[in-house]
Formats: sequence, structure tokens, C-alpha cells
Amino acid sequence: MPWNETDREKYAVIGERYASDLSDAEFALIAPLLPAPKPCGRKPTDPRVILNALFYLVRAGCPWRYLPKDFPPFTTVQNRFYAWRDSGLWEQIVSVLVMAVREAEGRKAVPSVVIVDSQSVKTTEAGGVKGYDAAKKVKGRKRHIAVDTLGLPIKCQVTTADVQDRDGLVPLLKAVSQKSPWVQLAFVDGGYAGDETRRAAYEATGIRLSVVKRTDRAVKGFVVLPKRWIVERTFGWANRARRLAKDFETLTTSSQAWFMLAMGFLLIRRIARDCQAIA
Repeated sequence: MPWNETDREKYAVIGERYASDLSDAEFALIAPLLPAPKPCGRKPTDPRVILNALFYLVRAGCPWRYLPKDFPPFTTVQNRFYAWRDSGLWEQIVSVLVMAVREAEGRKAVPSVVIVDSQSVKTTEAGGVKGYDAAKKVKGRKRHIAVDTLGLPIKCQVTTADVQDRDGLVPLLKAVSQKSPWVQLAFVDGGYAGDETRRAAYEATGIRLSVVKRTDRAVKGFVVLPKRWIVERTFGWANRARRLAKDFETLTTSSQAWFMLAMGFLLIRRIARDCQAIA
């Protein structure tokens, strides 16, 4: 198929910037969600440049000091990341973007069903808390996430890898219930099975559990299981961010912030692409 002017314009823009940089349409989506600059003090760095640097870091997976020189000093970007992490900004941004995507798909803004799973990842010599997941044979940390039926992130919590799925479920569902009190049902895998787990989850949050187990039939290869594939796909989306290939962070709060930042980047791209397609 021959190139047209739209293709030339698209690839001309790509050649002028990093692939992770925000376009004008993408930045317009997130700009209203950013905190206002302080009225006093020196002039702040352009937030768009800070976002481009953070998205470059999460996609490329490079250390802070390896940030390319055409971005602001890495200490400036780092300090802004820590400030936004401590304020919970990325979780708020992702919540707004998830509601926008759900409404665009013809769904209610807030979900009534979630799918829960966990992912164990190795840590590095950076320090911080860590544990050993005997089932996965991984020494590091565990990401516990809850997504809606579209695979969009509702809540993420990071613990040491030795925390059992059953033990991490109730705190995660409590956070989900506080954020989205309309959630009534959670689909989980066999690792969360057990009457005690069901009872604890329902008494703490009012959320019922539905365990999706593997089939008893002997089937070779990968088998798609109802509902469970949705959360696995979300982990697949997150794995595109090389910063998440391992847990490089000293604090679990930083690990959680990077996960939500990576998901926020994907949501921004998705919304901007859909809006462009409609236009």
C-alpha cells in the first residue's frame, strides 16, 4: 500500500521525538489532572517535559543517571516523581482515565466486578524489603492487582513475595471497596480458594468471591480460562514497560507508583488514539 500524507505526517512526528513522548492531544488529556504550580519560588520546569522523561524511564528501563541529556537534570525529574508518588497523583490520574475509557466503551464509570491476581517479580541489590515466593521460586516482591472486566487497573498493592495470595487479598479488596464501593463480585484463581478466604473477604468488604479453576481435563499447552485471561492480559500490558521487568525500587511505594505510571501511559495512548479515530 503506498504512503499517503497522513503516514508521512505521522512518521515525521515520530522522527522528531522519542517514541514515549506525549503528543499535543495526549498531553491535553493529562494536563488538567496535574497539580497547579506553586505561586511562589522559581519558575517550575514544564510538566510536559517531566512527563516525557518519566515515560521514557518507564518504557526504556534505564537508571535515573542514564536519562538522556535533552531532558531536564535527572534530579529534577526524580524529585517531581517522588512528590507525585507521595501525593498519590498517579493513582488519581489512572482512576480518571479508567472512567473515561469505560464510558467510551458504553459502560458505567465505576465497575461492579473486578478480577484479582498477583505477579511475583525479582528485586535487585537496590535494597528494601523482599521475600521468597516458594511457589514461583522468586525472591523479591509481589504485585497484587484488581482490574475491571476490560482489564483496566482499579487498584495495585506491592508486598514482599512471601505474602500468600490469600493474605494479600483482603487488604487489596478493602482498598478496592473504599475506592469503588459498588464492586460486589471478584473473580479469582485457585490460589485464593477456601471457605475462610471467602468469609474473610466478604466480612471485610462485602465483596463475594468467584473462583475460576483450571479444567480437570488433560489439555496440552495454554488454555484460556474465563475471566482470568483478562488480568493476565493486563500484566502483559505492564510487561511492555522495561522498568517493571524487575523491581528496582527501594520502597514498595515507588514500585506501586511506577506500575500505575506505566498503566497511565497506556491509557493516555489508548484514549488519544480512539479520539483520533473518531475524528
